[in-house]
Amino acid sequence: MLDDLDRRLLESLIKDSRTSLKELAQQVGLSSPSVAERLRRLEDRGVIRAFTVEIDPQALGYTLQAIVRIRPLPGKLHIVQKLIEEIPEFGECDKVTGDDCFVARLFVRSIGDLDKLLDRIADKAETSTAIIKAQPIRRRPPPLATTAIKNP
Repeated sequence: MLDDLDRRLLESLIKDSRTSLKELAQQVGLSSPSVAERLRRLEDRGVIRAFTVEIDPQALGYTLQAIVRIRPLPGKLHIVQKLIEEIPEFGECDKVTGDDCFVARLFVRSIGDLDKLLDRIADKAETSTAIIKAQPIRRRPPPLATTAIKNP
């Protein structure tokens, strides 16, 4: 699916998505137009979804993060999903199998703000919340190289 040049381009972009075409071309030994074409193909294939920036929530005053498991009450699934989508403090949310329907990450400035946000869905869903103490692994892409999972 990915050849060595594609992997090297992606590794460079993962380190710094602002790397110029000229720099990328030098790193992989291609011309700038060839790199641009490879990147376009990776985008067309859906390998690259976006070039983005990572923002530190604390720099914006969001000193707390919470993981919230959300179980909508019967008949409230779509209402709860719409509420989650509309509340900007929900930084990400996954629809999951199991007892809970959603697992979400919230960015908040205080416990009081967390309570106010959860109160907005309290009559439509049950929630279970955990405050994040640390994030030993930040969001990262899957491995680019095919690796076999080894048994211990």
